[in-house]
Amino acid sequence: MIIDLDRFIAVEKAHWQKLEAILNRLDSSPDARMTLKEAEEFHTLYERVSASLVKLATLSSEPQTRRYLESLVARAYSEIHETREKRRRIFPLRWFFNTLPQTFRRHLREFALASAVTLAGCFLGGFLTMIDPDSRQATMVFGLDQMSPSQRVHREETQKNDRMAGNKTEFSAQLMTNNIQVSINALALGATYGIGTVLMLFYNGVILGAVSWDYAHDGQLRFLLGWLLPHGVIEIPAILIAGQAGFVLALGLIGWNQPKTLAERLRESSRDIVTLAMGFSVLLVWAGFVESFLSQYHEPVIPYSAKIIFGIVELILLVVYLSRAGRSKDS
Repeated sequence: MIIDLDRFIAVEKAHWQKLEAILNRLDSSPDARMTLKEAEEFHTLYERVSASLVKLATLSSEPQTRRYLESLVARAYSEIHETREKRRRIFPLRWFFNTLPQTFRRHLREFALASAVTLAGCFLGGFLTMIDPDSRQATMVFGLDQMSPSQRVHREETQKNDRMAGNKTEFSAQLMTNNIQVSINALALGATYGIGTVLMLFYNGVILGAVSWDYAHDGQLRFLLGWLLPHGVIEIPAILIAGQAGFVLALGLIGWNQPKTLAERLRESSRDIVTLAMGFSVLLVWAGFVESFLSQYHEPVIPYSAKIIFGIVELILLVVYLSRAGRSKDS
């Protein structure tokens, strides 16, 4: 029973405000974790405020104070009895500079496998083109087999009009859409226990190897590097990351004698798969812009040396980013 209501409120108000401050801090920082001492203090404040509410509930006066305490008690109860993992806020910069590279490094084995499969395809594509030049009709896409590399280089370097004029944005959007679709397929085919992912990566490697040998053998290596490097040093790793995600999915399905159930394995790998998918999508958007606005322009419009240097700088930055970003926060 409260004898002196004003004195009771004056004494207890400081504890109410302290509990409210803690709750506000928890709301503004979902990832924050309390120490044992802080948790004990929080629970003590919760019990004290609950007792204050019980005492005020016997009075018809102070309805606003009673509603205020009811709100505090309800919020504190939710914090104490919440058993689900809190939904973490996504901060784009923190995700890009920490979460994505950390996830990439956590699955380096899968990335190495994707790279090895693609490289094997490159060797086969180059070998087939070397021993049988006519095979380029089966190993090349986008009409690259319709003329020799020298003929294409001559056409590109003597062209007077800008064939990309007024069409760069639409062309870049088409490139992004196509490349992201190919990458998503490489990821999704991990559901075939990785077999489909292997076939897609290998096929892409065959195309890359055939084109590379064709241009190098015809003496157009400088053109090839100036054409492919600006966007390729981002696009190719992005597709490899898609293959990496596909193999993460495949390993989750296979299990390799792990004691966990299939559902548990997929639940554990799902976050990393989504992170890698978002990562290769971001990289492919950049590659699409570069291919449309830079890669399609050749000498004398843009010197090959400038394009090659641009591509090398991109590659160095990408390697440093994937290998070093977020390193201090790796678990």
